[in-house]
Formats: sequence, structure tokens, C-alpha cells
Amino acid sequence: MDTITIKVEGMTCGHCEMTVKNALLSVKGVKEAKADHNTNSAEVKIKPGKASEEDLINAVNEVGYTASSA
Repeated sequence: MDTITIKVEGMTCGHCEMTVKNALLSVKGVKEAKADHNTNSAEVKIKPGKASEEDLINAVNEVGYTASSA
């Protein structure tokens, strides 16, 4: 599995982390996701070649947070 880390701005609590995590898990090919509001980041494990960093960023942006490359 590949690991991708992205920056996520706007998370302030555990609920925010769960929202971001669920958005990331909804992307096809994502196997695991962790979001951390303390570090403003998310770490995602994907099947190689199944999801792109752009897919992950778009999923997070769609739920109201600002994601970008780490």
C-alpha cells in the first residue's frame, strides 16, 4: 500500500477529524485514513494506482475543509 499525507486546514476537533476521515474513506481505493486537527494533516493508505492525491484533496474540499499537498 502507498501512503499519502495531505494538509487539511479548518479542523478544530475530533468531529472534524471524523468528517475528514469519512470523506477520505469514500474515495475508491482508500484502505485507511487518519486525520489530526493538531497537525492539520491527514494520512491515507491506498492501493497503488487506485486513488490520486488530487482525488483525496477534492474529497476533503467537498466536505468544507481546505486540503492541499503536504
